[in-house]
Amino acid sequence: MRLPARLLPAAALIPTAALLTGCFASPGSGQASADGEDGGKRIRVAMMLPPRSGLSPLSDDAFKLSRWSTAETLVTLDEDGDAEPALATEWKQSGKTWTFTIRDGVTFHDGTKLTAQSVVRSLTVAATASPKPRILDGVELTVKAEGDTVAVTTGTEDPLVPQRLSSPQLSILSAKAYKGKTVNPVGAGTGAFELTQVNGTASATLDRYDGYWGGKAKAPGIDVKFVPDGTARAAALRSGEADVVEAVPVSQAALIDQDLITEVPMPRTNTLYLNTEKGVFEDAGMRAAAREAIDAKTIVKGVYEGRADVAEGLLGPALPWAADLRDQKVQRAKADDPEGATITIGTFTDRAELPEVAQTLQQQLQKAGFKVKLDVREYANIESDALAGEFDAFILSRATVLDSGDPAAYFYSDFATDGSFNISQLADAVVDKALKKAADTKAGDARRRAIMEAEASVLATDAAVPMLHERVIQGDAAGVVDVAHDPRERELITVDTYRK
Repeated sequence: MRLPARLLPAAALIPTAALLTGCFASPGSGQASADGEDGGKRIRVAMMLPPRSGLSPLSDDAFKLSRWSTAETLVTLDEDGDAEPALATEWKQSGKTWTFTIRDGVTFHDGTKLTAQSVVRSLTVAATASPKPRILDGVELTVKAEGDTVAVTTGTEDPLVPQRLSSPQLSILSAKAYKGKTVNPVGAGTGAFELTQVNGTASATLDRYDGYWGGKAKAPGIDVKFVPDGTARAAALRSGEADVVEAVPVSQAALIDQDLITEVPMPRTNTLYLNTEKGVFEDAGMRAAAREAIDAKTIVKGVYEGRADVAEGLLGPALPWAADLRDQKVQRAKADDPEGATITIGTFTDRAELPEVAQTLQQQLQKAGFKVKLDVREYANIESDALAGEFDAFILSRATVLDSGDPAAYFYSDFATDGSFNISQLADAVVDKALKKAADTKAGDARRRAIMEAEASVLATDAAVPMLHERVIQGDAAGVVDVAHDPRERELITVDTYRK
């Protein structure tokens, strides 16, 4: 219901443009100037989510530090998810232990030198934190220095240790970051930009670090504002107050010069999970009937205004190798006649599109012969019921690669008999065997093939019906050059980014 103007709070009556006035004003006295001495211009960034944990790298705030090129990890990932050198130049495995050679000549922003002991300190803090960074959930990890190398030992052989260490939550910071009760990254990173000031959940300032081991950044600094309101972020791009804008809402994208926006495929799939343990969808023929009833193209066109990709499988275009390795001949059950069977579909309101997706699915499944009830709540109030199998079906927007950049963990958590996020209540020996093979295979082409075999085994059960792969819409002003468009959301402003 639209409220009459007299009932709206005063702030709601102020035009969005007015709320943004001064949003990216030049820093005041004692702070970095708006432009660099060499004529380069500072980059103004409008980010969606404010810090939740004071920019601690042990939290999801770590991805902000990574996107600003201020905190770095031992390794990074290439487009395919393979590990590449960063603060470590090489590594080798011997059983449960991986040995990493630490890059020479790297200094932290406070002037201290990166050493093997520095790495041990950062990784040990992460490994012993409570809660642990999620990339280490269930992983027993110990670290020790051996000369200019660091030995990382896990409780069981783990082929993904280098990929795990690429997680921004395992960034390496100087000793000063660990002096207080919480980890403070200000002035403690190794990246191209030094984090110099954080103003709570409002803003952050970074200046170019001229001693960066990877070469001098082209931009003199970054000025960040946290702008949770999507309409306000879009307005900042249109008005020229922001140079780079995160997550432009679909509803605002059409109002912006299309040359200023880029749709970045996300490793996130909107999926209908079907309860295989009890109820209507315990029967494979009924699951097949639901699959055949779904018209994902209509959902993409109607709900997402065409700014998403129809799913061919559980893994989408954010993983460029998936399509080439996908088995197009998955054997599935034949569809039965629903004959008026009643089902309840659950989903949540936290992602604005999902309730609308649920309504569209309701219509499609009813047309196919099902009777459909919807149960839509906030995620915090519905997750436990979903995991307990209280719904016949559940709509979820699910990240398909976790912090290691590898989908095997997602497949295991969602579809293994003992998976921690098994909403479909799936217990299938063929699937379990395929998942174990994928998890145990060494990183590289062989592992990717095993992962796609696991995907095929899941799709054959119809325990999950992938509908679409989401995109994030990023806004870049006309004068900004070489902004990163990263599906994993680890890069944004890099050493090569600058503003004309």
